Amino acid sequence: MKEVIFTKNAPAAIGPYSQAVKAGGVLYISGQIPLDPATGTFAAEDISGQTRQSLENIGAILSEAGCTFGDVVKTTVLLADMNDFAAMNAVYAEYFTGACPARAAFAVKALPKGALVEIEAIAVCNESRP
Repeated sequence: MKEVIFTKNAPAAIGPYSQAVKAGGVLYISGQIPLDPATGTFAAEDISGQTRQSLENIGAILSEAGCTFGDVVKTTVLLADMNDFAAMNAVYAEYFTGACPARAAFAVKALPKGALVEIEAIAVCNESRP
């Protein structure tokens, strides 16, 4: 059985998909671009600020599903420019410490709405946590 996860503390989906879906204790979070959920606009113009907002959006979805960043087992980071990798990685390291998740990071031709970064995540959530 799958459960659709939605929170107003992250941007609403901009297409026919869910913010996240939880099935069998696994949470699949759709790619998050750096939209501020309150305004629907980019929270920043630089890669550091956009990475931070994308991760804040992921954090809001994790929280809604009863999970934490510590539950994340895999992420995928899409960059508009691989030259932004070091700056993205510096912010990413603030959110994932200790036993970090597996990750893929690569550049793509373009991202939705002209974003500089998009991040998706998979988490294995503790079912006994409220």
